[in-house]
Amino acid sequence: MPPRSEALSGLLVTLQAFLIWGLSPLYWSHLSHVPAFEALMHRVIWSLLFLIPILLFQKKMGPFWKALTSLRTLAILTLTTCLVGSNWFIFIWSISHGHVMQTSLGYYINPLVTVFLGTIFLKERLSRKQQIAVLLAGIGVVWLTLDYGRLPWVSLMLAFSFAFYSLIRKVVDVGPLVGLTIETLLMTVPAAIYLGYLGSKGEGAFLHTGLSTDLFLMGTALVTALPLLLFNMGAKALNLSTIGFIQYLAPTCTLFLAVFYFHEPLDPSLIRTFVLIWSALALATWDSIANYRRHEVPPAPKGLS
Repeated sequence: MPPRSEALSGLLVTLQAFLIWGLSPLYWSHLSHVPAFEALMHRVIWSLLFLIPILLFQKKMGPFWKALTSLRTLAILTLTTCLVGSNWFIFIWSISHGHVMQTSLGYYINPLVTVFLGTIFLKERLSRKQQIAVLLAGIGVVWLTLDYGRLPWVSLMLAFSFAFYSLIRKVVDVGPLVGLTIETLLMTVPAAIYLGYLGSKGEGAFLHTGLSTDLFLMGTALVTALPLLLFNMGAKALNLSTIGFIQYLAPTCTLFLAVFYFHEPLDPSLIRTFVLIWSALALATWDSIANYRRHEVPPAPKGLS
């Protein structure tokens, strides 16, 4: 596939991933009565059951076993498993405890961390317009953080866990579907043990809280595996800095949900932050369109040696 077509395809699937993530608090709010750790364990189990048939259908079992039996690959994916598992748990906890605004702030900070990691570890270079965009977005995020009044630990943990996940998953030599399946498989053992323990005591939300809860728990496979799979597909075709800018779509959707659906207050600091961040996005988009028209879309970097 030509680099230009590959980059465009990567852009489209990455946009879909972040749109699903941005709207996902709507889904998780229906599971706020389920303890966050229990919801996470169900998220893992049902996601694996969703991924395995896809793996078989696409005839990826060969690469799957190859990656699973490589000590180096397995060690790297164990690290990414810890990162993405932590990110999932914090996200579920923050939604169920009414911290949707902190979730949004975390994913506003995340692209800045992602861009920073791209320039440090992958030697990606930002154009002048992109540098100005990063500066404007950074000012907006710092402004919002200062006005928040206290250290937003939820936001920071969400931002850094997923930024490092993005970096490591980009450079590991494993396909997106295979890598995601292995990550989910690694989390399945503790998930099965925990849910089995709850079941042996006659506890837990599943089969004890109603059909609606059961269906929502089963549906966590879609809101978990689908966007992450789309993200990993897109990340292989895009520069990490480009991914960093696209990531602003998710927190923008979440912030709108926080204000208009969850009815969290919209104060002047949020309005100022929006102006700065959308100005940064407009500048970055202008720069990307100009580069695209000049047929200067570069191939994805090969990663760390």
